[in-house]
Amino acid sequence: MRALEVALRLAFKPRMATAERARKRLAAPKGSTEPPARLMARHDVRTRDVDGFPVHSVLPRGRTPQRAVLYVHGGSYVSAIAPQHWALIGALADAGVRVEVPHYGLAPQHTHRDAYPFVTEVHRQLLDHADDVTIAGDSAGGGLALGLAQTLSDAGLPQPERIVPLSPWLDLTLSHPDLPAVEVHDPWLSCAGLHVAAEAWAGGDDPTQPRLSPGNGQLAGLAPIDVYVGTHEICLPDARVLIERATAAGVLGHAEVCAGAVHVYPLTPTPEGRAAARQIVRRIAG
Repeated sequence: MRALEVALRLAFKPRMATAERARKRLAAPKGSTEPPARLMARHDVRTRDVDGFPVHSVLPRGRTPQRAVLYVHGGSYVSAIAPQHWALIGALADAGVRVEVPHYGLAPQHTHRDAYPFVTEVHRQLLDHADDVTIAGDSAGGGLALGLAQTLSDAGLPQPERIVPLSPWLDLTLSHPDLPAVEVHDPWLSCAGLHVAAEAWAGGDDPTQPRLSPGNGQLAGLAPIDVYVGTHEICLPDARVLIERATAAGVLGHAEVCAGAVHVYPLTPTPEGRAAARQIVRRIAG
């Protein structure tokens, strides 16, 4: 994990370390949504269009699983799905779980106003194929996953079996008083760049509303929430608040605060990350 911190600080920290660099990243072309060839060779991968956005269904080959995950990828709401996301998706499919991967529209071309109807419809369709559905996501996707769970009743849909946010971005305002002290230890993310991404994703709407900052939303009545976060990342202060509020509301399923771990550590090729990923797969696969 310490070696990874050095690599992240050198290679990734500069990308959004300032508002100017963040604006350049927003303007850059988005990445591909296509799954890796290895994943497609190992699993049954299907692609369809929902409301104008692509969705991939990744299933264990030759099986029709009744357990499923709606996995919402991270990337500060500005970047496409990455190889580390596909690695966890593949591990879930290896364990016999169907994984639904919605590729929501990214900022600045799209905002949360496009994302919520889309992921809600993907979730609605998934309920036709599985009896046991988990909603999971990492970073920005972890925030959107929690926000989706908070709005399911508005759409007349039931709660999932479990909600699994990994290092979720819970407050677009980045206003927690402990955040500056934590930011100096984060080798990857910077508030200056995230403010630019947040403004684009909000699209002029109030960033404190729960659809944008689900840490402000209601937790009572939600499915059990499994939270994973490292101590060397910007998302830590708000994740701790989520753990406290979920405990008080009686909906905390599991909380893992990994000492010295970086942002979305369960997706990293480290001993801590691999152990967390195995635990996540076991808890979801049953």
